[in-house]
Amino acid sequence: MADYYNTLGVSKGASEDEIKKAFRKLAHKYHPDKGGGDEKKFKEINEAYQVLSDKEKRRQYDQFGQTFNGNAGGFKQGQGFGGFDFSGAGGAQGFDFSDMGFGDIFSDVFRGGGRSGRARAGADIQVDVEITFEEMVRGVKKNIHLRKLSRCDTCHGTGGKPGSKENTCPNCQGTGKARRVAQTIFGSFEQVTTCEHCYGRGKVYAEKCPVCHGDRRLRKEEDITIEIPAGIDDQQTLSVRGSGEAGGNGASDGDLFVNVHIRPHPSFKRRGDDIVSQVEITFAQAALGDKVDIQTMDGEMRMKIPAGTQHGEVFRVRGKGVPHLGHYGRGDHLVTIILRVPKKLSREEKELMEKLRQLEM
Repeated sequence: MADYYNTLGVSKGASEDEIKKAFRKLAHKYHPDKGGGDEKKFKEINEAYQVLSDKEKRRQYDQFGQTFNGNAGGFKQGQGFGGFDFSGAGGAQGFDFSDMGFGDIFSDVFRGGGRSGRARAGADIQVDVEITFEEMVRGVKKNIHLRKLSRCDTCHGTGGKPGSKENTCPNCQGTGKARRVAQTIFGSFEQVTTCEHCYGRGKVYAEKCPVCHGDRRLRKEEDITIEIPAGIDDQQTLSVRGSGEAGGNGASDGDLFVNVHIRPHPSFKRRGDDIVSQVEITFAQAALGDKVDIQTMDGEMRMKIPAGTQHGEVFRVRGKGVPHLGHYGRGDHLVTIILRVPKKLSREEKELMEKLRQLEM
């Protein structure tokens, strides 16, 4: 009998976690379904783990050593898992291996495997688009030029030469399914996968498409028009379903992700859904009141400045801000008052200002 501790490469005092980690590492290395795998070695590793991971079997093995066998309550080589019940909800598909870290080992067995003819979804594409401040407020349509894998226009994504005869797939005999036996630590499992020759159709074309050579896709240039909604935020990402690269074997297409960047405006700033700007007024306008012209996203308008307006005071023009994204209505336009103080005064202005100062005293 082999030395189980030596088989797993651990000491006799190894903890449960150390034994589990050693088994996982070796199982990955020698799994029969992996390149360079060794089925005989894998079975030896499996046998050692079944004993050392069970407290009672390990105790007996440590006590009886080379005389330990299945009849004494231990694991008998070749015993297999014929009595193991996989008939719970979902069958083998519903068995949870996550606590033992076997997800990657069993993914090929229970989820179709990389060797099957499973269709692979198309890749996503990500692009950056810059828009102006005005386009952000009003919304805009942008044309995006892409070079990507797209459906072949000649065969319309079938992979067959137009008019070519369809024959029963010789690989699956028209069932669209293929069967293979997978070896796992639980024994042999028959795996049903999508046929990799007809991709589940059950039929194949007698002649391949002369343009895509049966691949169904071609890399070509394509223009896509996207609608950027009013009120979008800077660096917000829009997703356009199905506008990415075409999926392989008739699978779903990938998505297009558009990162939106808003070019700064020379006069306006955004604060939430409000637009912020400034207007300069004179001392006389602030003291006596007046009406001034201001610029908004809807054009020029007159705004009343009441007498006694202070520097830095903010006036609100309702409904002239940024549209609420996905909702009705708009934010407001906030106008900050900047008191303009002249750097140079004429003689007459100086005299008037002097008189005013005398009055204030």
